[in-house]
Amino acid sequence: MTQNKRSRVNWRGYLPAITTPFKDDLSLDEARLGLLLEWLHGEGMHGLVLAGTTGEWTSMSKMERARLFEKTGEQMRGKLPLIAGCSSFTAQESIEFSAVAKSAGFDGILLTPPPYVRPNADEIVDFYTTVGAATELPICVYNWPPGTGIDMPLSLLERLADIDAVVAIKQSTPDFSRFAETFFALKDKVRVFGFPMNELGLTMLSVHDGDGTMGAGGVLGRAQTGFYDNLWAGDLEAARACGLKDRVLMREWYTPDLIGRFGSGPAILKAALNARGLPGGRVRPPLRDVTDLHREQIATTLKELGMI
Repeated sequence: MTQNKRSRVNWRGYLPAITTPFKDDLSLDEARLGLLLEWLHGEGMHGLVLAGTTGEWTSMSKMERARLFEKTGEQMRGKLPLIAGCSSFTAQESIEFSAVAKSAGFDGILLTPPPYVRPNADEIVDFYTTVGAATELPICVYNWPPGTGIDMPLSLLERLADIDAVVAIKQSTPDFSRFAETFFALKDKVRVFGFPMNELGLTMLSVHDGDGTMGAGGVLGRAQTGFYDNLWAGDLEAARACGLKDRVLMREWYTPDLIGRFGSGPAILKAALNARGLPGGRVRPPLRDVTDLHREQIATTLKELGMI
């Protein structure tokens, strides 16, 4: 096993976990998906994550998720890194989704531990080992406590980082100290994502050469990619200005535990896209679209940020 697996992938910067557009009848809207992908690419995204938490994978059939990967690959393969959300309840399902993603031209997969059943540490290692042995794509481990009920400790993440197929960790714990602990322990072996776009994140990224951020749907466009673009160009003040906009969004729309204040994360981000005249659409049950009052609050935030 190669100790430093970072060089196997070129993932860095801002890679939004994007929403999945649905039609009014709640079927997959391939036309609006295409428009959303083009807008995100035009806004300079450094990669895209499909069928993650924000992408509502939990309400899509296997055929729909496969179609989502196929259509995205047809349009975006080779233009920027594509990461397929392959989370599921079983290793076999995740392996099957990974095969579809590979065929569609994706560059890697994002994978949480199986939700709901709360597997223990050994079972989680078995799960990732099984998927890693069968997939041709590199794996980004996704620690997502609000969705899995498990906040994986460093001791477990270290074991997962030793799996040859694992090249990255999306550390989405709400506990920043645990994020920092993960980053400093594993940054020389795998890529670590989850940096906040604030002064702490900026310092860690600039001094310790951190990797990036996955999440938030990319609804602010270049205000989010600009945090990294300006950082890499050496313009820290411009990076701070971009990061401030992202921090307003996170503060106004989410709790410190990363739970949506007005409903689910997908519902909030789709309302934001709709307010900007972009392909947002509706969420699928059991999720609900945000209320009219909350739509107004979301639009007010966007106006204050100069987005609409």
